[in-house]
Amino acid sequence: MKRSIMFLSVALVLLLAVPMAFAGGEQEAASSAGGDGKMGGTLVFARSGDSVGLDPARETDGESFYGATAVFDNLVEFVPGKTEVRPALAESWEVADDNLSVTFNLRKGVKFHDGTDFTADAVVFTFERQFKEDHPYYDLGPWKYWGYMDMSNIVDAVVAVDDYTVRFDLKKPEAPFLANLAMDFAGIVSPAAVEKLGEDFKNNPVGTGPFKFVEWRKDDAIIFERNEGYWADDVYLDRLILRVIPDATARWLALQKGEVDVIDFPSAQDLQAMKNDPNVKVLQQEGLNVGYLAFNTSKKPFDNKLVRQALNYAINKEEIITAVYGSAGTPAKNPLPPTMWSYNDDIKDYPYDPAKAKQLLAQAGFPNGFSTQLWAMPVARPYNPNARKIAEIMQAQFAEIGVDAEIVSYEWGTYLDKTDNLEHDMAMLGWTGDNGDPDNFLWVLLSAPAAEPPAGNIAAWKNAEFTALIKEAKETMDQARRTELYEKAQVVFKEEAPWLPIAHSVVSVPMKNSVQGFHIYPTGKRVFRGVWIEK
Repeated sequence: MKRSIMFLSVALVLLLAVPMAFAGGEQEAASSAGGDGKMGGTLVFARSGDSVGLDPARETDGESFYGATAVFDNLVEFVPGKTEVRPALAESWEVADDNLSVTFNLRKGVKFHDGTDFTADAVVFTFERQFKEDHPYYDLGPWKYWGYMDMSNIVDAVVAVDDYTVRFDLKKPEAPFLANLAMDFAGIVSPAAVEKLGEDFKNNPVGTGPFKFVEWRKDDAIIFERNEGYWADDVYLDRLILRVIPDATARWLALQKGEVDVIDFPSAQDLQAMKNDPNVKVLQQEGLNVGYLAFNTSKKPFDNKLVRQALNYAINKEEIITAVYGSAGTPAKNPLPPTMWSYNDDIKDYPYDPAKAKQLLAQAGFPNGFSTQLWAMPVARPYNPNARKIAEIMQAQFAEIGVDAEIVSYEWGTYLDKTDNLEHDMAMLGWTGDNGDPDNFLWVLLSAPAAEPPAGNIAAWKNAEFTALIKEAKETMDQARRTELYEKAQVVFKEEAPWLPIAHSVVSVPMKNSVQGFHIYPTGKRVFRGVWIEK
């Protein structure tokens, strides 16, 4: 006995199984009127840093996902600007009564960019390479997201029932499973291209997506062209260029000069000028994000809770918000953003109290403080527009309690690799939720399994009580019970202080007035399908 699921809010994924009619081709129908007038043109999107790689199952950074989203489709996708899922390469799906299998009915007639056919075998290939150790391409990993999310303890098998039907057999119920499949790591790859290119597939991606990869000039630009054979009719741009301009003010100047069409992560200081410019519009949306400083609890003195609490008391977050985020940021106290269901607003943050910080350090055995390193990201992200500046403020505030923090940074890919391998003392990172579910923050960033290198949990924090709470929550289908468990987990987090949460930010995307159809996704995706340039 199975139940047909066509279109569900992420919050209800696998919780309800009421058959719903999906108006097939919603995305096509919504854009067909006047489509000819939308066709053509090149859009240049300026961003702060380059991608690390373009195979989305191997990477975890947003810059890599920007390019991957252009090239790859998923079985399901997020509704533009929302966290609801809708059909993509799967036209429909069915969830078993026991929530231990999901069967997908696939689109027919879809081709990869290399001309090969999309079938159930491609879906099996895409996922099996991430968890079957005897798969011929398993060694191309590590498959970081798969590991962060503990997917090998969720997925038992991926089975091609026939050419256009694929079934996922699960080891246990997983409330956010469908939403997980809309994330970038689940983009469907061309088996033929992987077999041909091997390791170089990450530099020459081949999917079924709206744009085909053309060229990658490292630290300069990635160029894509429209996929003329795309299965939906809402791909309008002839070309898409992702251009690297590291400095935020330089990106703004390029937009003013007309050299680029859209810019990422503007400086808070430039926002008002952008809003005053008659040739520019600024889309804004409260972000599903958090920026934080993680303490490596596998290293002394950060294995001591009192030290971690002391460092939380030492930081004046309001000073950081004023200097770096301006009106686009709010202080963070929890690992979840306030816009996420199950956010525990009853929790009180550590107030700025240097005297209390010194007292705790003395109690921990460090009356004169200690020396350490503070790692700062080299790129702007939605949760952290200027990590170096934040690091300098923290450095000065830590010095007031006797903690000498040397600021360290690396090239972005190296920074991620080193933090994955827990080489840091303290490191700044952050997260934009991938699927609208608390699990994507709490399990990926703070569970004990995610603390094993390559670690999503760069605090290396292995708290049995916390992990047990969030494990029960992700395997529970009742959202009220899940909320209760997640609220309790946030209390444990606050007491143990593996992070210093810094801020949540409003996401701002400035662009030319001529750019139409661009949506800000809560998940941080930058999606260019459906975008067009007004002539």
